[in-house]
Amino acid sequence: MSKPQFKKIVIFGVGLIGGSFALALRKAGAVREVVGFGRSAATLQQARQLGIIDRIGRDAAAEVGNADLILLATPVGQMAELMALIAPHLGAHTLVTDGGSTKSDVVAAARANLGGRVAQFVPAHPIAGAEKSGAGAALADLYVGKKVVLTPLPENSAESVARIRHAWQLCGAVVSELTPQQHDAVFAAVSHLPHLLSFALVHDLAQRGDRDLLLSFAASGFRDFTRIAASSPEMWRDICLANREALLVELHRYADELYALYQALEQYDAAKLEEVFSEARKVRGNWTGQ
Repeated sequence: MSKPQFKKIVIFGVGLIGGSFALALRKAGAVREVVGFGRSAATLQQARQLGIIDRIGRDAAAEVGNADLILLATPVGQMAELMALIAPHLGAHTLVTDGGSTKSDVVAAARANLGGRVAQFVPAHPIAGAEKSGAGAALADLYVGKKVVLTPLPENSAESVARIRHAWQLCGAVVSELTPQQHDAVFAAVSHLPHLLSFALVHDLAQRGDRDLLLSFAASGFRDFTRIAASSPEMWRDICLANREALLVELHRYADELYALYQALEQYDAAKLEEVFSEARKVRGNWTGQ
């Protein structure tokens, strides 16, 4: 059996993202020891019982110094505090990556809190998730065939970026690169906006007096569109606020699109409705979803 490529990995947040990362590397035989930190003792115990982690971390300062790799898999709003916590104790060869869904804010937090260690941080965003969260939702094959976007910093060495790329590839991911700004603009449009719209629709129905009647007739279309409204409210609160500027741009564009449809309906403009629906159908039909 080949020697594990990572002797020790420390994961902050052993839920779906962090737990699946650990399980995938274990499955690949690429890690010897995984240490987990988190806010919930119950989740950490569950992660240990499920074999996601070997040990529950007690003292971050004592654990990160000899770690090969640290994954920050918490909501993005918690990362600045974690970076400040680990910065003074990072080993010279320890690399740090993250699983955050926004990148410009995470990069800013790294520059503010990692200081001279910022070159050891290679930002990442795994494009794989589920409505369920927590250690029990972790899957060894979550990242197989899924995209992971790296947003390297100018300070990163080519070797550091390659090592983080390889870690995600060991999980089965297809890795690409964008700048942090490109990343946030892209995902505001294709991820953050859809989540916001899904939450908004369910919230709208929830306020109505006939909510139960409406939901009793909801079928597959409603189920498919609102599936992501079952996602973590805390996580999506942080994502929306972190990517506020780009998301506001996308909301404005979508509001314009809705108003155009409103006008078409108001004016009985069948041609306009069919034009919009046909173009959308064509683009959706050509999209592979990979």
